[in-house]
Amino acid sequence: MKVGIIGLGLMGGSFGKTLVKAGKHTVYGADALDSVMLKAEMVKAINFKLDEKSAKEIDLLVVAVTPDKAEEVMKKYLPYLKNGAIVTDFCGIKRKIVSCMERLSKEYPNVTFIGGHPMAGREFSGIDHSTATLFENASMILVNVNADIFTLDTVKQFFLSVGFKNVEICSAETHDNRIAFTSQLCHIVSNAFIKNKSAEVHDGFSAGSYKDMTRVARLNPEMWADLMTENADYLLNELTELLDNLNKYKVALSLSDREELKKLLKDGNDRKLAIDVKSQKKD
Repeated sequence: MKVGIIGLGLMGGSFGKTLVKAGKHTVYGADALDSVMLKAEMVKAINFKLDEKSAKEIDLLVVAVTPDKAEEVMKKYLPYLKNGAIVTDFCGIKRKIVSCMERLSKEYPNVTFIGGHPMAGREFSGIDHSTATLFENASMILVNVNADIFTLDTVKQFFLSVGFKNVEICSAETHDNRIAFTSQLCHIVSNAFIKNKSAEVHDGFSAGSYKDMTRVARLNPEMWADLMTENADYLLNELTELLDNLNKYKVALSLSDREELKKLLKDGNDRKLAIDVKSQKKD
């Protein structure tokens, strides 16, 4: 397959490296920065440059830029794509992107649009931190816009063939609802946790729990602010529920209510175990 990737940062660069390493696909890449393009060629994240001429050859166009830039770059390359070409994306929100794809599909009915979001990442950004193993055993989320069942299955099988463990197909609303909890809320909690003054004097007194809690406090503020703002309705619901739960622990501690605190801790422990068992059965 001939694949074009727009945006060669952590996600796009990693995906390019994955495909180039596999050796079964030809990868064309584009990035707004010349320095990134040069780096992408050096580290074998692409085979060739993606431009107006090469865009006519590609089978799949992957838009791996921030959501605010997605429509702009799609519009730039859509006029050059061949009939039957597929466009997907790696953006962390889907309602905004899918809505854009729905509009564009009316203008370009011979192009197939499928929203996408690989459930993988690191606390670092940029092509310098990209890796060919980033997507190994990860989930890929697909949101169909105008693909027929055969094309959708082709895209599903493509992602499975390059290392993804499974592919989930859902609506944009379902994606944004679930991602508010599994990703965005986690980043807020980690980012807020590290602001405690005690974080400055943790050396020698921390183990795995501290490391796990603070890993995703390191993030790209501009990108994550955009993602969270665009998904504010779902994220606020999750944040409100979390604050309500945290307040129960606060009340129990303030009243020195050991039995209530023990109950809260047990409830959390039991829920974690039950969820893990359910996930293992699914696997």
